Amino acid sequence: MTSGIIALVLCAALLHASWNAMLKSSGDRLWSITLMTVGAALGALPLVLWLPLPAVASWPYIAMSVGLHVGYNLFLVRAYRAGDFGQSYPIARGSSPLLVSLGAALFAGESLGILTLLGVVLISLGIISLSNISFRKKVTGDATVNLQLKQSGSKIEGPLAAFATGVFIAAYTVVDGLGSRAAGHVGAYTGWMFLLDGIPLVVIYTYLHRRFPISLRTRETWNALGGGVMSLFAYGIVIWAITLAPMGPVSALRETSVLFAALIARFFLGEALTVRRMLACSVIAFGAVILGWSA
Repeated sequence: MTSGIIALVLCAALLHASWNAMLKSSGDRLWSITLMTVGAALGALPLVLWLPLPAVASWPYIAMSVGLHVGYNLFLVRAYRAGDFGQSYPIARGSSPLLVSLGAALFAGESLGILTLLGVVLISLGIISLSNISFRKKVTGDATVNLQLKQSGSKIEGPLAAFATGVFIAAYTVVDGLGSRAAGHVGAYTGWMFLLDGIPLVVIYTYLHRRFPISLRTRETWNALGGGVMSLFAYGIVIWAITLAPMGPVSALRETSVLFAALIARFFLGEALTVRRMLACSVIAFGAVILGWSA
């Protein structure tokens, strides 16, 4: 990858960590992420209106990507409900480079080597260290112990939901890598994917709540719409980059956002930034970079 691509992907990583922090700090996260998809769809309109249609071969990938993004968004909301931002975000993002590299090897012919295995080990160690899950439970009739068991279950649910989010990230990254390469124009592919992605969550939220409230007078609405535009730029850069470089390196470089996330969690969300958590995030990021550069 050229230095220009590296710099832009790092900017995308910062943008991605930022809009995820906005989602975590929201009261109604499903509403926020739904409105974010609307904001991204509105931001994608110029691409749809001014650029030619993507090639016919890319439309199945667009459809698959929209479906995978729905699953990603729903699991992301679940992960942030059950766990800290400083924990859930690194697990979701740190687990995806391995899966992207495997998917790229299977479907795009990108090779795996010794350095890839080193990256896998580092990411796995970082995730295990960061999750801090205890499976030891003592079952008694004491009310206090029952409460502790409930809290322990929540600690397990958060990392599991975050890892499932990482699976969706890997899946749509590989799909978008193949689709954007077949589209003939990366901007057209990005525009249509984000435009169509703005529909499903609105339908789901409206079905669950019988309404989809939007008030342009509230700060929360503008924050969510702005976060959607940020997500458009963040992932649009990544889609552009994977048309010029292997998917593994781009995905891995993007996941250095876990370091941005750790700092945002500490200084803006008030979450603890322990030495252990910082080291775990650093190991995940370092492993992701090694994994990517070895692909």
